[in-house]
Amino acid sequence: MNTLLLKDNENDINRAGEILRNGGLVGIPTETVYGLAANALDGSAVKKIFAAKGRPMDNPLIVHIQAIDDIERFDLVSDFPEKAKKLAEKFWSGPLTMIMPKGSAIPDEVSAGLDTVAIRLPEHKTARAVIKAAGVPLAAPSANLSGSPSPTTAQHVINDLGGRIDAVVDGGECRVGLESTVITLATEKPRLLRPGGVTVEEIESVIGKIDIDDAVLNKLADGEKAASPGMKYKHYAPKAKVIMLKGSDSAYIDFVNSNSGAHTAALCYDTDSDRLNVPTFPLGNKNDCLSQAHMLFNSLRKIDEHPEIRLVYARCPSTEGVGLAVYNRLIRAAGFEVKDLEKL
Repeated sequence: MNTLLLKDNENDINRAGEILRNGGLVGIPTETVYGLAANALDGSAVKKIFAAKGRPMDNPLIVHIQAIDDIERFDLVSDFPEKAKKLAEKFWSGPLTMIMPKGSAIPDEVSAGLDTVAIRLPEHKTARAVIKAAGVPLAAPSANLSGSPSPTTAQHVINDLGGRIDAVVDGGECRVGLESTVITLATEKPRLLRPGGVTVEEIESVIGKIDIDDAVLNKLADGEKAASPGMKYKHYAPKAKVIMLKGSDSAYIDFVNSNSGAHTAALCYDTDSDRLNVPTFPLGNKNDCLSQAHMLFNSLRKIDEHPEIRLVYARCPSTEGVGLAVYNRLIRAAGFEVKDLEKL
């Protein structure tokens, strides 16, 4: 298959919409990461997403819409709770995904057999233009090979999925750099399933206290079914082994320099790099979680450009605000391996 690289103009966006209407797969930009889109109402088209990514079929997908009215128009949910409406009014369009009881139009391939569906209205104007051109909601996980770092540029998509999908629309670099926040409104008390660009504090300012699922910071329990993308499997990982190091600046510097080798690198804050004796990859500013979110996946992919690197020592970010999202992605990239330097 020849994967088309489409531009961000009206003709190419209409071309992408035509491909999607006909059951094809298109990589599309969003403000979070690039998504691999298919017609969300067509189970056969959605199956192609799993095949192209090598994604397990029991991992649900997010349905992307271009207007709130699409929820009722396409019968996407059987119940649109009042708290969901308040969150939509505040944060849509934007990097917030809400899980609600699914409507009759949602095929099992999208929901992984669950009785709920995840829905998002992206902020990115090109994403919404493609959805409008397609004329249907789009199911779209990240446009990468399953388990690898998510793509934040069109070139990342081509690198992973070139020859596996019909087209990619190049809408530039993603602004946020991490996948959307996911919250379920289908439980008695709203529950955060995946942190992202909309923080817990921002959500609670609108609807009051919410629960945080244990799987945000820990492995999903054996046999437990994933209610959201990004919960169950090791994700976001480069080919090199990643170990997170928890501790002070000096403890991190001392440990890395004492355990460095020819095949070792560091994923570190800006102020660390000059003090380390190994190759470094940026994790942004220590006190700026937004910069960390924006840089994380790009740096993990840059590590893969150096096959000689086999071990990466990563800083352990804060779990406050957007830092919780950075921590959530990084701990999965590390396969949940964290060393507490204060206890060594």
